[in-house]
Amino acid sequence: MKVSVYNQQGQVSGDIDLSDKLFAVAPDSHLLAEAVRILQSNSRLGLAHTKTRGDVRGGGKKPWKQKGTGRARAGSTRSPIWRHGGVTFGPTSDRNWELKLNKKSRIKALAMALTDKLQSKQLVVVDDISLAENKTKLVVGVLNDLARNIADFGKKRLLIVPSGRAGIVRASRNLPFCQTASASTLNVLEVMKADTVVVLKDSLPVLEKTFVKEVNKK
Repeated sequence: MKVSVYNQQGQVSGDIDLSDKLFAVAPDSHLLAEAVRILQSNSRLGLAHTKTRGDVRGGGKKPWKQKGTGRARAGSTRSPIWRHGGVTFGPTSDRNWELKLNKKSRIKALAMALTDKLQSKQLVVVDDISLAENKTKLVVGVLNDLARNIADFGKKRLLIVPSGRAGIVRASRNLPFCQTASASTLNVLEVMKADTVVVLKDSLPVLEKTFVKEVNKK
């Protein structure tokens, strides 16, 4: 599939063939939803932690004798039914939220997301981004030029770069409206969150080598 290639000013500088195995994949909404859910679950920190009656300090002494007081039996002041007692079935930080998705399904979900962005005209291939200095304002200027000259250029941008472009990554990491991802570690959630995906031309061979060849091995 041929698509236009833009320079960093947003002008068409040529065209390029995209791999059908990454950019022309039939959609499967169930697999796509499953992949997103698993990625979100795996990124969950699980910081919430409550104390059970065994963790709460105190309560070692029986509050009153078992019989003869007229009150209900009680063995500890740290029982969950007491004020300042432990919590029953509360969240604990040792819970493992990790889920698994096989590699073939993960790659297929990513390909479907990239296909959707291309078909929705939300994927832009840029020849290269050259910065005089690794400054955030220069990256903002490039993105503004692209937005000015390319129709339907969204507000949330994902910039896919090949390895060795640490300068662009460093210059854009403080931008709330632009996320940077390496072509070799790209995932479906990063693509789905973006309104517009900007792919550097040198990232395309990396995407094919990382994901298309991985599928072909099987």
